[in-house]
Amino acid sequence: MANQYQLVTVLNPAIGEEAVNSLIDSIKAKIETGATIDALDNLGTKHLAYEIDDQREGLYIKVLYTADSEFPKEIERVLNITDGVLRFLTVRVSE
Repeated sequence: MANQYQLVTVLNPAIGEEAVNSLIDSIKAKIETGATIDALDNLGTKHLAYEIDDQREGLYIKVLYTADSEFPKEIERVLNITDGVLRFLTVRVSE
């Protein structure tokens, strides 16, 4: 049974605008391999509460997608090994 999930990803804006856009496209493509994207929002650059990898700012991306219950583990595995991703959080949206 498919559930709806919300993924918030904090990207490193220091890698440059072109690299950030490429990274967003690759994350979007990876999600589309096993899920349906309902919404993708670029929330912009925000000041972080604490430094992460010597960065004081992060670019926030929010993705709402529908997938089977095993898919979030796979996308989190990919995000863990992706350069340019500072943090991420996946939550299941309650109905």
